[in-house]
Amino acid sequence: MTESPHVFVTIDEVGDIAGATFGPSTWREIPQEDIDIYAQLSGDDNPIHVDAEAAAKSPFGGRIAHGMLTLSMVVPHLREIYRVSGTSTGIVYGFDKIRFPSPVPSGSPIRVRGEVADVTEISGGWQVKLALTFEVEGSAKPAVYAELILRHYR
Repeated sequence: MTESPHVFVTIDEVGDIAGATFGPSTWREIPQEDIDIYAQLSGDDNPIHVDAEAAAKSPFGGRIAHGMLTLSMVVPHLREIYRVSGTSTGIVYGFDKIRFPSPVPSGSPIRVRGEVADVTEISGGWQVKLALTFEVEGSAKPAVYAELILRHYR
């Protein structure tokens, strides 16, 4: 398949999307307020995320978003660039690989692009593996690389 700004297909077309590339999504900032809320909810209050003074002394030079917070931002990004319609339901089945090669400085915008790495027919629908790259505005290295597995049911 060819590169496209998005993959929008029906459940009956999912078998034909292997190899399709899509994105990028629009840039979305991860503000410090979201980082603080995530720290409170998750219990991950590592100073590199929430303490400006301590984070300034770290190798990162300032506060950074949690890797798992960045990863969780996949939902609004994917809604913009990947969609399967005509389903009864869809679920996140899991991840095969997650890497955090570069931090996301507090307040930095991220965006997502991807490729349909694999499509497998399952009972009642399709399992799709998306190879996703989360980019940070102004950074040469991605913030996250993740292989997300979705299941789309008829």
